[in-house]
Amino acid sequence: MKFFLALLLLIVLIAAGAAAWMWYGITKPYQDFAAGGVFVDVPRGASQRHVAYLLKTNGVVRSAMAFEIYARRHPKRTLQAGEYFFDHAMTGSEVFWKLASGQVFQQPFTVREGETMFDIARELEAGKFMPAGDFLFAAGDPALIRDFAPDAHTLEGFLFPATYELPRHPAASELTAEMVHKFKDEWKRLASPLAGRQMDEADHRAVNRIVTLASLVERETPKADERPLVAGAFENRLKKGMRLQCDPTVIYGMERLGKYNGSLTGRDLSFDSPYNTYEHGGLPPGPIGNPGEASLRAALQPTQTNYLYFVANTQGGHFFSATLAEHNKNVVKYRRLLAGLPADPPPPPPPTPKPKKKHGKAAAAKSKQHRAKAQ
Repeated sequence: MKFFLALLLLIVLIAAGAAAWMWYGITKPYQDFAAGGVFVDVPRGASQRHVAYLLKTNGVVRSAMAFEIYARRHPKRTLQAGEYFFDHAMTGSEVFWKLASGQVFQQPFTVREGETMFDIARELEAGKFMPAGDFLFAAGDPALIRDFAPDAHTLEGFLFPATYELPRHPAASELTAEMVHKFKDEWKRLASPLAGRQMDEADHRAVNRIVTLASLVERETPKADERPLVAGAFENRLKKGMRLQCDPTVIYGMERLGKYNGSLTGRDLSFDSPYNTYEHGGLPPGPIGNPGEASLRAALQPTQTNYLYFVANTQGGHFFSATLAEHNKNVVKYRRLLAGLPADPPPPPPPTPKPKKKHGKAAAAKSKQHRAKAQ
């Protein structure tokens, strides 16, 4: 009898010890946590045991077995795949709920309005997300928008400007897919006449044309209130068969071939490129950047004016004009402003009045006196 009591007591003590060990392992932070933080990548389909092993190996939890047992006590919660960052010591239970709620590591990456896919690629590489070439390869494939804008040659114009939450090393194809999905959502909201019905072939052609026009507008002016005016001026030029003569199209054509060094010269305006709107009529063959909401709205609804020309006013905006004579005057204003002078020259001074001639008896008498002195 004493033997059985002793055995029972031993079992109770072992169970109590196991429970205490379990409680300690899951409720106390791991003290040997790395000072610089730890990244742990949980692969898709990983078992609870494998996840526990990864966490223990990387010094995130005190006991792999305690973590696995705790996870099994919550069968309705799944440990989400992804990369997690642990920047401070956490208890095993806190680690479990972090993974169960899918709090994967993300950092913001912003695509600004008007940026080209070349700009985006450089910034992704600078941020150490991926090599620039990986993004350009994915952005060069228009398959994602073939059903939406079949005339598009690349994803340029359809990588919607926004802030995206990215893992440390996103896949280029997944990132471009997210950007295109964002564009399509915004387009449905903006292009209301096309929303709610099946787009026909003409609609698809219109998408590429509108996005291309919006990309020119985006690169020409930073002012949202000017964008419908710029879009209207471009539309007026197109209707009259005038060349758009848009500097950013030349820059884009040069950048595509790696020929742009950061400044545009007069000689560059004759650069051989289908995007050069000084050399070729109509719109360029595709967008020259990724327009935001305001520019897309402007391209969808240009302001109806008789403007054909615009030139910078050195304040971020432009002088608009309907005739070449007015435009030339505005160019003079622009050059004066660049020189630090007022836009308009000061008015000429009033003419100096001529002395009035004296008449009547007084003048005759004075003349007679002069003759007398002369004799």
